[in-house]
Amino acid sequence: THGISFLPQVDNIMVLVEGRVSEMGSYQELLNQNGAFAEFLRNYSLEDIIEEEMTTEEFEDEKLFLDDALSNHTDMVDNEPAINEEKRKFIRQISVISADGENVRSRSVRRHACSQRKHADMQDKKPQEMEKLIQAEATETGRVKMKVYLEYVKAVGPLLSVFICFLYGCQSAAAIGANIWLSVWTNDAATNQTQENVNMRVGVYAALGLAQGILIMISSFTLAMGNIGAARKLHHNLLLNKLHTPQSFFDTTPIGRIINRFSKDIYVIDEALPATVLMLLGTVFVSLSTIIVIVSSTPIFLVVIVPLAFIYVFVQRFYVATSRQLKRLESVSRSPIYSHFSETVTGCSVIRAYGRRSAFVLMSDKKVDDNQKSYYPGIVSNRWLGVRIEFIGNCVVLFAALFAVTGKDSLSPGLVGLSVSYALQVTMSLNWMVRMSSDLENNIVAVERVKEYSETKTEGAPWVVEDKRPPPEWPMEGNVEFHDYSIGIVGRTGAGKSSMTLCLFRLLEAAAGEISIDEVKISEIGLHDLRSKLTIIPQEPVLFSGTLRMNLDPFDKYNDEEVWKALQHSHLDKFVSNNPAKLELECSEGGENLSVGQRQLVCLARALLRKTRILILDEATAAIDLETDDLIQSTIRTQFEDCTVFTIAHRLNTIMDYTRVLVLDKGQIAEFDTPTNLIAQKGIFYGMAKDAGL
Repeated sequence: THGISFLPQVDNIMVLVEGRVSEMGSYQELLNQNGAFAEFLRNYSLEDIIEEEMTTEEFEDEKLFLDDALSNHTDMVDNEPAINEEKRKFIRQISVISADGENVRSRSVRRHACSQRKHADMQDKKPQEMEKLIQAEATETGRVKMKVYLEYVKAVGPLLSVFICFLYGCQSAAAIGANIWLSVWTNDAATNQTQENVNMRVGVYAALGLAQGILIMISSFTLAMGNIGAARKLHHNLLLNKLHTPQSFFDTTPIGRIINRFSKDIYVIDEALPATVLMLLGTVFVSLSTIIVIVSSTPIFLVVIVPLAFIYVFVQRFYVATSRQLKRLESVSRSPIYSHFSETVTGCSVIRAYGRRSAFVLMSDKKVDDNQKSYYPGIVSNRWLGVRIEFIGNCVVLFAALFAVTGKDSLSPGLVGLSVSYALQVTMSLNWMVRMSSDLENNIVAVERVKEYSETKTEGAPWVVEDKRPPPEWPMEGNVEFHDYSIGIVGRTGAGKSSMTLCLFRLLEAAAGEISIDEVKISEIGLHDLRSKLTIIPQEPVLFSGTLRMNLDPFDKYNDEEVWKALQHSHLDKFVSNNPAKLELECSEGGENLSVGQRQLVCLARALLRKTRILILDEATAAIDLETDDLIQSTIRTQFEDCTVFTIAHRLNTIMDYTRVLVLDKGQIAEFDTPTNLIAQKGIFYGMAKDAGL
């Protein structure tokens, strides 16, 4: 730990310096040795007391809970004396800590308030059902709405869609024409005219075949281009929407659901849907041409077509309704597998440390089993369909052959041959037509799901407001003004410190009032113009997988010399230059291969490179040891001396030389003045500074 307030309460302390153990022993022993550790404590112990105060507040609630637990469960005392003794010791230690920071009266008042709150909570819980933060994933039911198909047609392009259907019709007409021409040609044998018109017969047949080939090529190419364009458009809309979605969406939506849309659903639109549309158009036109050929040769076949078509449509609707819903259930039950897997990979070290590997494997297996419950019946229903379609196909062959035989006197042999050969291939095309129409319904669900996430509510403000764009050098002064400002957010923790920084970036919009930076109202300009001119070093440092240089300068705006200078000011130059890869050092996902402190320093280096006029430090040094904190503070004082710096701090010594200090209490401004004046006023800030020993 680098929280030195905990050290008096531990049994054994090991002090590490540059990877080696420099001292070891109990707190008292190390103080008596008067070595580097004692020196370090003398320098920094006063600064850290204020952090101890912060933890005391949380401990008070914990203490009340433990007191209640001890008084309510007297039987535990008999059964588990050792555990209880530990608890009592723990409470005594807490009491010692809290006694330093507060007088007895304020503590008893807080206990009273706390117990009141606890009872109030209990009463609240009974009547009202708690609303969930993360809602269950919505599943559409019933037929896929026509609007979803139209959405896909719109993405392909309405005119292009009509043109594709026209090309497929022409290609089928050319195929039928070639076959009819061949059957007429075979009839020449009956009148011994095979020798006379050879050139004409071959020429026309070749022309029809060539036309068919060219039409197939053009229609397939046009369809492929249309599908690729549609996939790109749908993906672009989804990505654009997700990049402009408010923060609240990501807090209430598991990451697995979003990954599922970008991976499986986009894959279906990219790969499966084009193939399905291609096959469906092919089989529809083949089936139609088969019926046309059989009916034109034996018109009596129309009598049979009606009942067969009725059975066919019934089977098709029955199958599609089942398989569509199974497909949807399979899609929804796949998201938890992704979510669980990504969470497991992220928390791998913790899972191993607690020996919970088998439990997590079981959880994963259970989620895969739940997914298979929808996947396996889908395959079974497919076989059910196969049997019934084969039956209808065989009926078509039977009746085509039967009517050809019964009408043999009036029919030419070429036409009969054509009719029966077409009937023989109808089973295949009918089977594929139903499968493809079902697959289309199943796969179009991906468009439905992507569309759902492409239309979620985005941030209210536009990215850029052209007629309100501030000048490129804005803000020159860095003057930030809050006019009658209030935000509609109430948090049980905190007095609204972080909320204020969120408002500057407009991650939260104002309930009332406005903020101006250099007399430009931030509510009137585009989000991009505003956010690109502010820099924040957040509580939790954010790094992306890629090189260190990419993390420092993602848009390649600065040269290597400027990057090294920023690293030098952020005290990372030694670490980077000792690494063989230098600036090309590979950062793993989330910067896992760097310590939290190093990640924070990378964020500082990034801020130094951007050097905007307004810098916000959101408890940026909370995860850093005290010496590094000192280095960072000195860098900020020297490098950002001509900038407006907002600091949210726990350690008061870091802000004692600031021009103004704002003290918030329950979301209201309690005090606002220079640190010297605030101490002279002997208000809240004076009390905090006194507790911190400043």
